[in-house]
Amino acid sequence: MKTKEGFTNLLQQLQDGTIEEIEVQQDEFFSFREAWIVLPNRNDIVGEASLNGQITYRLKS
Repeated sequence: MKTKEGFTNLLQQLQDGTIEEIEVQQDEFFSFREAWIVLPNRNDIVGEASLNGQITYRLKS
């Protein structure tokens, strides 16, 4: 399970274009949210829910 710090790193990579998406499992959501909520441009990151509580986050196109 990823931590807030792990998601902070992944969110930075997403914004830099190093990665295209972040997969968040249901049990990781609150850790992801802690990292996402402090981003000044968090509205540029959108999530798409899948089955079993998995969410895929990407930059808005």
